[in-house]
Amino acid sequence: MRGVYLPRLADATASSMATYGIPLLVLGTTNSASLTGVAFVLAWAPRLCMFGLAGMAVDRYGPARVFRLAAAGRALVVAGVAPALAMVDEDAALGPVMFLAAGVGCLTQFSFIAAESVGAVVSRDAGDMGHRVQSVLLGIDQTAALVGPAAGGFLLQWKGSSGMLAVIGGLSALACVLVPRMRRAPAPASTPAAPGWRAGWTTLRSLPALMWLVAGLAFSNLALGLLEAATPVIVVQDLGRSSASVGVIWSCAAVASLLAVVLCRVVIDRWGLKRVGRFAAVVTSVPCLLIAYAGSYRTYLLLVAVFMAGDTVLAVVLRTLRSRLIPVEVFGSTLSVSVLLLLLPYPLAGLLMAAAGPAAMDTLITVCAVLQSLGLLFALTQGVRSGPRRGRHRA
Repeated sequence: MRGVYLPRLADATASSMATYGIPLLVLGTTNSASLTGVAFVLAWAPRLCMFGLAGMAVDRYGPARVFRLAAAGRALVVAGVAPALAMVDEDAALGPVMFLAAGVGCLTQFSFIAAESVGAVVSRDAGDMGHRVQSVLLGIDQTAALVGPAAGGFLLQWKGSSGMLAVIGGLSALACVLVPRMRRAPAPASTPAAPGWRAGWTTLRSLPALMWLVAGLAFSNLALGLLEAATPVIVVQDLGRSSASVGVIWSCAAVASLLAVVLCRVVIDRWGLKRVGRFAAVVTSVPCLLIAYAGSYRTYLLLVAVFMAGDTVLAVVLRTLRSRLIPVEVFGSTLSVSVLLLLLPYPLAGLLMAAAGPAAMDTLITVCAVLQSLGLLFALTQGVRSGPRRGRHRA
């Protein structure tokens, strides 16, 4: 609890508050929707660009050290920017806020990869009970994703930018203090970044079970990203509900996901990881195929909640298999490659929606649902039967 779960909770909450709170801070400071979008991009672009470097750092210096340094760095960045925002006017505050968005986004990527690696070490040590560790970690991440934006908005409204930044900095410092020390021999300092990417990609290709599951979940994320982008249009324009109803859908989906995290620990103990993974694939695919034909708001809400519950169980399966299969010496690099492949479908979903338009929304959702079903079918039939091809990850 102290060495793994509490640092993860503090770091995930601070990351969630920063990711969604800093754009709100920009909006309140500049009153510009365009600059708010720029701040959101600055918060996410470094995270996508830093995957390879973060994975290489974890493999070279160990996950605990990288986590500690990233959390401490985020606390220092926040502590340095907060007084500057309090002393300058709105016109001069743009520079510090944009620096805050970029700096926190970059450091958050390092802490995320390191936290995932720490969780994998503990999960691997737990043996057959590794899925229990991963379900708790996933529950922590989803709780932070639910609480962080709301807490950031509340603090920003009632305590101002200094209050929100103080909490982000405090949580980052707490994560830095709580993370345990793990002994790890550092890799040679001359190792360049490119072999880190190459080692991660080669390792992923040498593990068919993991490669197929990542591919299947990438298709699932494409469907999820399309639903996230299309839900406001479907709910407001097609179903005639208010914008607040959109928030209710995702709140119910978050509750369903948390319940799925709790239940999957029990069902995996009883029926095994592979069988539960196959059942979750069916639970995820069927609602996605039916969502395009939902004729009422309640039906749409129920289908989205079931979809998110199944997707959450699949995430537990992925994390557990990942911690078992990836060699320790290249875990950070392989994790970086796999996470990047899982995130790329989200911007692709936005581009597909922009290109298709509202008229073709139902067809696009159906096509993505079919692709998701096929991807998960291969992932949980072909992939789980295959073991790692020995030796290739040592090249």
